[in-house]
Amino acid sequence: MIPVLTAEQSRRQDAVATADPRTLLDRAGLAVALQAVALGVGYGSRVAVLAGPGNNGGDGYVAARYLAGRGIAVDVYPLAEPRTDPAMWARDLARREGARVRCWSDTRPADMVIDALFGAGFRGEPPDLSSWTRPGPGEGAGVPWLAVDVPSGLDATTGDAAGGTPYARATVTFHGYRVGHLVGSGPDRCGDVVVADIGLPDVASEMWLCEEEDAPLPVRSRTAHKWSAGSVLVVGGSDGLDGAATLTARSALRAGAGAVMIACPPTVEEKVRAPEIMTRAIGSGRSLSSADLPELLGLAQRFDLVIIGPGLGSSPDLGALVSGLLQGWRGPVVADADALNALGDPGELARRGDTVITPHAGEFQRLSGRAATYQEAARLAESAGATVLLKGAPTFVMGAERWLVNSGGPELATIGTGDVLAGMIGAFWAAGGDGAEATRSAAYWHGRAASELADRRTVTADLLVEQVAITTRR
Repeated sequence: MIPVLTAEQSRRQDAVATADPRTLLDRAGLAVALQAVALGVGYGSRVAVLAGPGNNGGDGYVAARYLAGRGIAVDVYPLAEPRTDPAMWARDLARREGARVRCWSDTRPADMVIDALFGAGFRGEPPDLSSWTRPGPGEGAGVPWLAVDVPSGLDATTGDAAGGTPYARATVTFHGYRVGHLVGSGPDRCGDVVVADIGLPDVASEMWLCEEEDAPLPVRSRTAHKWSAGSVLVVGGSDGLDGAATLTARSALRAGAGAVMIACPPTVEEKVRAPEIMTRAIGSGRSLSSADLPELLGLAQRFDLVIIGPGLGSSPDLGALVSGLLQGWRGPVVADADALNALGDPGELARRGDTVITPHAGEFQRLSGRAATYQEAARLAESAGATVLLKGAPTFVMGAERWLVNSGGPELATIGTGDVLAGMIGAFWAAGGDGAEATRSAAYWHGRAASELADRRTVTADLLVEQVAITTRR
């Protein structure tokens, strides 16, 4: 796991660091110089270093020293004179190594710009950088941009970008990510984010970035059978939305569930064309209703977990059905899609059993009446005692712990992929363990499967279901 910090947490980390500031500065500047070399600068290249007055500028001076020592022509452009002892020390050493310190306006051609103007705590408008910056990611003229901490003008906490904020090819940061690297305009402005360990202390972080090691997959015992490997009941389907429940059920099986059943209206059951999935026709209408609740509650007793919502529809009676199932069934529930739209009050999520909800931004706003931010998702998780998976780019999993999942990308912006995710959560959770961990793991592997599929062809939900089985076979 990698910590994700706000600007304030980053400032606090610097304040409690006990290592020699010059040592930290030297390690940071070396990491920047090594990244510049990795991006292609070498003997005979020309590099412009934009240096601010603080220790962020000091990182730039150290990078200038190391690059000059490799035979690279380095020009340093101070926005102002160094104001800290470590930054002054770094400037003097850079000069001795052959880096040239020029006036800000004395712009010379360069093969790369290193932006060491401001640290993660800067807010406001950056200075005029038009002599060096490119107009957009991969567009137009200009030179490659390497940022230290964050590109100048990017808010390290919100990801908001001021006018004139450059588009970096890469950003070098230290100890962990900043929230602004991963949200808002951050991913577009920062390019590839490289995290360097320079010996900063651990501090309380805003959340954690999920990596593969944080996303465990269920393991079946040698004596497992179909009902002990995890059994899932999918409650959903209605006329015109019959495919959603099938996608969820197929995904649950491909992700490792041993037995899966769809409980749906008779008209939906007729359209299920998946022989490996059990079905149960409920009621006599074209959509489920609160009158079907007793039968559903009885059926649920056979299963480890219930997923409710995929393709459930928008009947005005569905609120009573969803609320009744949440309160009447004591086992784990994944509430997805139309189940969330049917609830009139987020207080109905509070129940005796464990709950995971999986809203996208629109569903979250309708359910909570608040903006779809990770902070609001965390508040809802706390008040409801549930795990909230807020889908998007990135995805947030908020519960007792806060996680950010950054696998997957725009290839997931296609109908039905959310149904696949719900099935994966159900399968991982039904296999045993913790709902929050299952949700985090499912979100990670869902994105990973989509990325792997996108390398070969256009992502659609039905193809993603099959890719899930391949990607999660580890």
